[in-house]
Amino acid sequence: MTKPPIGGNRTGRKLGQKVKKGKLKASSRRWLERHINDPYVQRARLEGYRARAAFKLLEIDEKHHILKGAKRIIDLGAAPGSWSQIAANVTGSTDDDIRVAAIDFLEMTQLPGVKILQLDFLDPEAPRLLIEAVGGTPDVVISDMAAPTTGHQKTDHIRTMHLCEVAAHFAIEVLAEGGHFLAKTFQGGTERDLLNLLKQNFRQVVHIKPGSSRAESVEMFLLAKGFKGRKAAASKDGDAREDEANDAEARDEREIAGE
Repeated sequence: MTKPPIGGNRTGRKLGQKVKKGKLKASSRRWLERHINDPYVQRARLEGYRARAAFKLLEIDEKHHILKGAKRIIDLGAAPGSWSQIAANVTGSTDDDIRVAAIDFLEMTQLPGVKILQLDFLDPEAPRLLIEAVGGTPDVVISDMAAPTTGHQKTDHIRTMHLCEVAAHFAIEVLAEGGHFLAKTFQGGTERDLLNLLKQNFRQVVHIKPGSSRAESVEMFLLAKGFKGRKAAASKDGDAREDEANDAEARDEREIAGE
């Protein structure tokens, strides 16, 4: 069971530590103090995870069981690699039998059982390389991608939502039937088109704010569970194209009739 750190941190380090002023800017000093006093940061070090983000995924999985029985997982925006660590563990991935593929444009230190691609996910070659790297059809696609922040909230939201949408289309193209898709988004509303796309292709779609996500953070996670399969998606696309054709034919008939 994933529990929040209690009673200090289990690390023996005191909370409430201060950073000497030195040459640091006030904003940098405040960030550093928050970081070193964050119990999830300290717990991640204790338990061998590369980042506190590990507990976000563990907390989501504890409630929604998206990793149970997963044989192959693709991790988008993976650096520094804490989600990939969990993915390798649950799939039993090894260097001799790779079942986890991770991608990020940032450099990542190698992880046992994980094929790492240092590449922008928006690169046209990325989807093919990820499928080749994972060695088969993934059961889960997880994405912690976020666009570099500009300081302008609306711009940051739009850019990260674009990444979320591209990741969703990728998941629909590659997931095994019954698979799951999890992606970072920001508070401020998920675009209706994206929600409709996911609801058409998955059996359940929910927004989640894990307890391990900092209270002041605007991040949320969008979870789509139970992929219906590409036959269902193709059928819906076909119905949509047929409706468009019927609408066009009706318009032509009205024009001919002089309406």
